[in-house]
Amino acid sequence: MDRIVIKVLTVEREYGCGGGDIARQLADRLRWTLWDQRLTSEIARLSSCERAAVEEREERVDPLYYRLFKSILRGSFEGSLNVHRLELLDADTILRLTERLVREAASAGQCVIVGRGSQHFLRDRADTLRVFLYGPRQDKIRRLLASGVSESRVEQLVDTVDTDRAAFVKKYFNLEWPNRPIYHAMFNTAVGDEIVIAGVLSLKHSLDEPSVRDGAPASTSR
Repeated sequence: MDRIVIKVLTVEREYGCGGGDIARQLADRLRWTLWDQRLTSEIARLSSCERAAVEEREERVDPLYYRLFKSILRGSFEGSLNVHRLELLDADTILRLTERLVREAASAGQCVIVGRGSQHFLRDRADTLRVFLYGPRQDKIRRLLASGVSESRVEQLVDTVDTDRAAFVKKYFNLEWPNRPIYHAMFNTAVGDEIVIAGVLSLKHSLDEPSVRDGAPASTSR
């Protein structure tokens, strides 16, 4: 079998499990480009919108009132010569820009991409390693409190952010989140960031080694 070197790592994560920090450390260890907040910033630039507006809508489905508003507003432009001037920052637009940026990053290679459907956009790329990170509820709450999230909001965020991500994946990819078969591995971050990082890097090294994938011994010397 021809050797296939892993050039892209996608990191999907439960909210609060430390996925962003772990992805950053993985990018640092590999000396690869991290596409996390960089993705948000690029989407904001391409859509001529505020970064905060993009953050509010990433990995989410537009609420019903917004979809109705968008439909009515767009309908009012039908037949108008100015229809091309109507720009709305909605989930469809963000998804379209995200896919474009993710595919461009993957083509360039040597990148770590955090969530945002990247694991689904790149599911057919043999040079992409896809991992999922999760953690116990109390551990996620502890991490979020330590990061500065207010005690009054932390439990609500733990309960709702992943629900939003699941709805996003269901609508745009017609899959149940986290869609376990798509990942090469899933790691419980409660074991510690260093152990998770070592596990991901070890898996990457193993996949980079053709003899391991072929089921053949690494060496034929006696």
